[in-house]
Amino acid sequence: MAEPTPRRNEPRLRPAPLLFEPAQAASDPEHFFDLESIEDPRELLSRATELTQAFRAAADRAVEFQAVAAAQLADPRRFDRLTPADIAERAEWTEDYAKKMVEFGRDLMRGEGDGRTSADPL
Repeated sequence: MAEPTPRRNEPRLRPAPLLFEPAQAASDPEHFFDLESIEDPRELLSRATELTQAFRAAADRAVEFQAVAAAQLADPRRFDRLTPADIAERAEWTEDYAKKMVEFGRDLMRGEGDGRTSADPL
């Protein structure tokens, strides 16, 4: 897994909304967000690009939540705090990666990770 990379002064992208697919459509392996039904290559490229950006933004956001959770779990003020090894085991990370995620989460909670203040919700 790649190391988290804090994005200090980058604006947050507003990706296209990810619409949930009905269970019937999702069970069809050839079906993917209705892309297979788009015949115009310009429209297909545009929608596929929107989805790519949305998935990347969602993944980045999920990593931020992971980092904050790791930092909270490792907080020495918690009576039930976890070690980086414990966090790594739970998240299926290496211990070194868990340590980096804890630090990244602390930065985010201090508002240093991406320009937000610590009062801003993730």
